[in-house]
Amino acid sequence: MRVLLLGTAAGGGFPQWNCACRMCAAGRDGQLAHRSQDGIAVSATGERWFLVNASPDIRAQLLAHNQFRPKPPRDTPLRGVLLTDAELDHSLGLMLLREGDDLDVWAPAAVLHGLTEDFGLRGVLAHYRSWSWHTVEPGTAFTLGGELAVTAFPVSGKRPRYATESTMDGPWVVAYRITDPATGGALVYAPCLREWPEGFDEFVGDADCVIIDGTFHSAAEMSGATGKKADADQKSMGHIPIAGPGGGLDVLSRFPSKRRILTHLNNTNPVLDPDSPEHAEVLAAGVSAPPDGTELEL
Repeated sequence: MRVLLLGTAAGGGFPQWNCACRMCAAGRDGQLAHRSQDGIAVSATGERWFLVNASPDIRAQLLAHNQFRPKPPRDTPLRGVLLTDAELDHSLGLMLLREGDDLDVWAPAAVLHGLTEDFGLRGVLAHYRSWSWHTVEPGTAFTLGGELAVTAFPVSGKRPRYATESTMDGPWVVAYRITDPATGGALVYAPCLREWPEGFDEFVGDADCVIIDGTFHSAAEMSGATGKKADADQKSMGHIPIAGPGGGLDVLSRFPSKRRILTHLNNTNPVLDPDSPEHAEVLAAGVSAPPDGTELEL
């Protein structure tokens, strides 16, 4: 199985267009590498590809990699999209894929509800293409193109802001375990984790690679960097911090034999600076925060 990290930053990317924090200033000055908004692509053979999340950066991400180069006249290797949640930075890219025929989209029932009743994205897309939409049931396996096996695990009931009035039950956020039966390679992808849920150790299990939420290095990071008090608490925003008890490095230490990767890094996160002590802390723990475009083979 091939795994391509299309984007590794949180919503807004890095640097964020309206932010003048220390990290964003360094990014604008060319001192730190830019990152696009979070998402990956997976393929069993390199011939048919499936996205996990579709950010607003999806057009540039697809054009940046020859893996997605279409054959004449419009034979694209992109076959479908899995959504971990209904957040705008993970779903707005679907609008930019509206030229694509015969795409399959998989998402939990609450996510499909939000994108139908609360945000209306599905209704708009229906004017362009008749895609196939599939409800993901946590714990029930399904396949991508008959090649890759997928199972979802509920990790949070956090709704996107636009869906605050919705009565639909969760889960609103899931993680995916994607396995290649041909090689036995397995990936767990969880870019949004409010906390490490009960039973998630078993879900991660013997996966070869674990890619998890690395949004904030510390719980008070956003308020410290920007002075913004609203939603500054990492748990209210639905993300565990990297450092501290129960944080990303703490829980990943239970899986020392895995390839362990942090993604969805917020623009305020000092781990974005490869010369920072926070980045050194991550590497010392045997974890990495690789850049956009990194490709893995499992």
